[in-house]
Amino acid sequence: MTHPTGRPEAVAPATALRAAAPGWATEADVVVVGSGVAGLTVALRCAAAGARVTVVTKARLDDGSTRWAQGGIAAALGEGDTPEQHLDDTLVAGAGLCDERAVRTLVTEGPDAVRRLIATGARFDADDDTGEILLTREGGHHRRRIAHAGGDATGAEISRALVEAVREAGIDTVENALVLDLLKNGSGRAAGVTLHVMGEGRRDGVGAVRAGAVVLATGGMGQIFSATTNPAVSTGDGVALALRAGAEVSDLEFVQFHPTVLWLGPEAEGQQPLVSEAVRGEGAHLVDADGVRFMRGQHELAELAPRDIVAKGITRRMQERGAEHMYLDARHFGARMWERRFPTILAACRAHGIDPVTEPIPVAPAAHYASGGVRTDLHGRTTVPGLYACGEVACTGVHGANRLASNSLLEGLVFAERIAEDITAGAAGAAGAAGAEGPARPATAAERPGPDERTGPDEGAPGGAPLLASEARYEIQHIMTHGAGVLRSAESLARAADRLERVHDEAAAQLRRDGKTAEPGVETWEATNLHLVARVLVAAALRREETRGCHWREDRPARDDAAWRRHLLVTLGPDGALDVRSTDSEAFPPPTTPRTETESRP
Repeated sequence: MTHPTGRPEAVAPATALRAAAPGWATEADVVVVGSGVAGLTVALRCAAAGARVTVVTKARLDDGSTRWAQGGIAAALGEGDTPEQHLDDTLVAGAGLCDERAVRTLVTEGPDAVRRLIATGARFDADDDTGEILLTREGGHHRRRIAHAGGDATGAEISRALVEAVREAGIDTVENALVLDLLKNGSGRAAGVTLHVMGEGRRDGVGAVRAGAVVLATGGMGQIFSATTNPAVSTGDGVALALRAGAEVSDLEFVQFHPTVLWLGPEAEGQQPLVSEAVRGEGAHLVDADGVRFMRGQHELAELAPRDIVAKGITRRMQERGAEHMYLDARHFGARMWERRFPTILAACRAHGIDPVTEPIPVAPAAHYASGGVRTDLHGRTTVPGLYACGEVACTGVHGANRLASNSLLEGLVFAERIAEDITAGAAGAAGAAGAEGPARPATAAERPGPDERTGPDEGAPGGAPLLASEARYEIQHIMTHGAGVLRSAESLARAADRLERVHDEAAAQLRRDGKTAEPGVETWEATNLHLVARVLVAAALRREETRGCHWREDRPARDDAAWRRHLLVTLGPDGALDVRSTDSEAFPPPTTPRTETESRP
């Protein structure tokens, strides 16, 4: 489609969120959506290579998901440790579905990436005498290889260092902005994003950032469950945007539930305080109300087994005892160790009336991390040319069916550097498609969108998909918690799928009947994104008829390598229907570029 000026017109997909037409626009070579370790690393590396970069973030620049990471960042930095050993631990945790090429990339490039992070300004805890980085263990690791900062404030320190570097570099930032949809040019290539800036300021309301390369680093989707360790902004916006843009999503059924989240009562909802795996790494024990260490005998590493094993062990014991939680006992640490090594966790527990120095901590599993996401190759390229993804929003193949503890920050760091290298390589050809030879390139001036971008259905349009009312968010969370949580079955998942469909059908019926839909705004856009991501997760979980990693089917308790050692791939059709299909083997195939809308027209 060509603009009257002869320049390609930027078009959002037919499935785009209802929103007003952009009232302002800005240009960049690269737009990065998200301000965690992945997003800010891409921004810094691209800017250092001379690219014009704009960072869009949903809250403030220093409110990315990274800052909530307590445990640390895993890398083979210690004496006697090797990338090969790190690879072995990662493959075991991934339960047969890791892409070994991606894992090898992670563990071999990881140590130097951490050193570059330190050079950027991140300060990790070190030995007072030798200056060597202090390392600890977490679940699934056979070596001490977790670097930490501020005891249990690693994410906050990494975020601080990267935010300071971004500000010093003068990179353009748009804060308090919810990204809406991807813009494409006439050839189907990413051409920027539409977004909504909340509140007054230099930019306000719906606008657009035009760019030849778009990087999704939006974090997770934990808010689809009632209890999660994720912040309130983690509503799956990046995955939903990618689906609406025609990108492929993989392995979304593998949602990791962190085993030890501070239990705040049966009615607690939203973000819950995390009790880091590093507490168990330092010797804390999981016990029931009688003080019995129930993880002994369930795995050779007991409390330090991979997270899916520990989450299942806790859940089983809760069922056996008719209890709502178990306990984490670290009273033997003493006050000095708690105050020095875990000050953040100690403060969070005491804020809720629990003193870990003198009493066990009540804990229960809660939604923590999405191992799947927008499918990419080893350079972060998705199936949409010019669209990249990294961090939790992406599925690189590193995590397989269950993420190894503290690999997430490392994955964001390593693959962010690879994306920046790919974008800035400056190939002369048009190689930007995932799986194409050569690196991607920013769009030329002629390829960038014209001045009047077209978005999806506007807020008053009667056709298209409806927006969901803000209160649908809580209904979706309830549906997912009870139907697709730690324990799943064909019955519970089918019930969840039916209830999710009814949520949509009721809104669609009202739209057809009287032309009304929920008012466009942050809360309704978030609810609509959550609904789409929930649909994909449930559809994939229903299809995968086995138990593997953090996907636990009560009705299919065995792992079935013959039938299910393979990946599930999901795309969204222009009519809103989901296409769920399986790969032929456990190999993680390189993404291929789908035909564009213009190419598929008769």
